[in-house]
Amino acid sequence: MAAESSDRDSAKDKAGQPAADAPAADTRPDADAPPNAGGAEAAATSDAADGDAGPAATRSEVAAPDTVDGRAETASESATSDAETVAHAAGGSTQDGAAQAASTRQYSPALIATAVALPVVLVVAVLVAAILARRAPVEREPLVLGPVPAPAATGPACTTLLPALPTELGEFTKSTLVEPSPPATRAWQRPDGGDPIVLRCGLDRPLEFNRASALQIVNGVQWFEARDQAAKASTWFAVDRETYIALTVPDGSGPTPLQAVSDTITANLPATPLDPSPLPN
Repeated sequence: MAAESSDRDSAKDKAGQPAADAPAADTRPDADAPPNAGGAEAAATSDAADGDAGPAATRSEVAAPDTVDGRAETASESATSDAETVAHAAGGSTQDGAAQAASTRQYSPALIATAVALPVVLVVAVLVAAILARRAPVEREPLVLGPVPAPAATGPACTTLLPALPTELGEFTKSTLVEPSPPATRAWQRPDGGDPIVLRCGLDRPLEFNRASALQIVNGVQWFEARDQAAKASTWFAVDRETYIALTVPDGSGPTPLQAVSDTITANLPATPLDPSPLPN
């Protein structure tokens, strides 16, 4: 009995031990298994993995050239765009440069100087032409003078005096007379014509000249003035020479004509005593 109880307690103790006391499973390869069985399984597993990864790798390999080509095309297009931009900019710069060059050529200093100087030259030329035209001698028409009684016109005094008279009296120049002209007569006019200065030699004594007449002495010659208000002129008579000499001078002629004729008379004709008419009753 005691032996049976001891066996039962021993069996319980064995049954109550944890599974860890059980011998561990032998994971080493079975000695009876074929030598390459494990390698075959690994190869099979590797092949299966490769088989699963194969399509993906193939797709990657196939897709990779497209991606590279796309990037190359994008890079090429970008390079082309950049080149076009640069070319456009260069073309714009060239056009701007050409425009600036054209503008520079259009408004060059020589052109500006010519544009400024030309009007000035034209104005100066017009002014010079006007001055020359005014100074140029004008061909006046011959002057017509009416006859005046001159009994001593052919006498020695007039034949001596007339050739000695000056051709110019101030701004007046000798005029051509229409023939037949009165004897012992000379005339002078301004370059543009107008009223003449007229000298007549060999006249009779003026009716207005008498003992009470006022006289003016100019350069050694005694003159009697007869004023013509209607004609706006004065006729001066030299009354102290062998014959009477009349000089008609329009208003505004100045003193030069009377002075020049007086000098000529003094130089060529001697003075004589006065012979006025008697005083009127």
